[in-house]
Amino acid sequence: MEQLLEQIENYKKEIGNYAATDPQSAENFRIKYLGSKGIIKNLMGEMKNIPGEKKKEFGQMMNDLKAFAETKYESIKEAVNVHQQSSGDQIDLSLPGDPLTPGSRHPITLMRNRIVSIFQRLGFSIADGPEIEDDWHNFTALNISENHPARDMQDTFYIQHQLEGHTDWLLRTHTSNVQIRVMEKNRQSGQGNLPIRIVCPGRVYRNETISARSHCFFHQVEGLYVDEHVSFADLKQTLYFFAQEMYGKDIKPRFRPSYFPFTEPSAEMDITCFICGGKGCRICKQTGWVEILGCGMVHPKVLENCGIDSNKYTGFAFGMGIERPAMLLYGVNDIRLFSENDVRFLKQFTSMA
Repeated sequence: MEQLLEQIENYKKEIGNYAATDPQSAENFRIKYLGSKGIIKNLMGEMKNIPGEKKKEFGQMMNDLKAFAETKYESIKEAVNVHQQSSGDQIDLSLPGDPLTPGSRHPITLMRNRIVSIFQRLGFSIADGPEIEDDWHNFTALNISENHPARDMQDTFYIQHQLEGHTDWLLRTHTSNVQIRVMEKNRQSGQGNLPIRIVCPGRVYRNETISARSHCFFHQVEGLYVDEHVSFADLKQTLYFFAQEMYGKDIKPRFRPSYFPFTEPSAEMDITCFICGGKGCRICKQTGWVEILGCGMVHPKVLENCGIDSNKYTGFAFGMGIERPAMLLYGVNDIRLFSENDVRFLKQFTSMA
């Protein structure tokens, strides 16, 4: 006990004689005496070794030492401020403030907004839905049978979770689940929500190897139009308008027959390469054409699955990725840059926000 009391007195003398004229020495004082691993904290730990009848006295001395050190620290900080002001380091409030770097929208957001705004001018509204989806809305309702390759575990992230009535949950592989949910509302309202004219932007997930051209998550915009007497001609004219508004009036589109289980007939839409003007380059692989989306007439079975009379109503659907058009438009050669949050990359788009 006597040895500890002597130590306390010595520390008091050290604290009283401590002098500091700069912020670093003031901070050194705080760390040495008042820090979580400082001298006073260590001395407090000796309380367990003090006899019971001396604990109160020792505790009072430690409280006095701590209060003395805190008072000294405040006086040191004040002395440091005075020293800096006398040395000409004081703040000049008449000087202009530091410039604030303006923020910007993410390039994927810029591309998404650009795509959506074109379809909004045609009367399409925006619809949204869950990213964690059940098997019915992601696959079965879209006429994707159980043995379809889209269900392969290499493509889909399945979730090990079970709820009553649902055993298969997954991260959605496309935003077509939103189309199904919107069409299903007609089953409850007696088809009172028709016609349907929506675009569904959102993030989707595929179990793919991450590389410069593919990622395990990316973004899509899908569209759906359901009404009486909707034809493939309506689909083509809608997408012609989109392509020219998106890529320029000189763009020439073409449709190629394709296959999707949820549309019939199905097609893929190409446009003349806007980098080389159709002459052939590295971007279009010397073909002069660039694929931009898939589309088709909604399969009658999909309409029936959602409670819509396929003898009375028809519709078309289309879907496109957002990353690929953004890479082409902005000259980005690595899809991973969109999700790395590198400020050096993102600040290039400040003027576009």
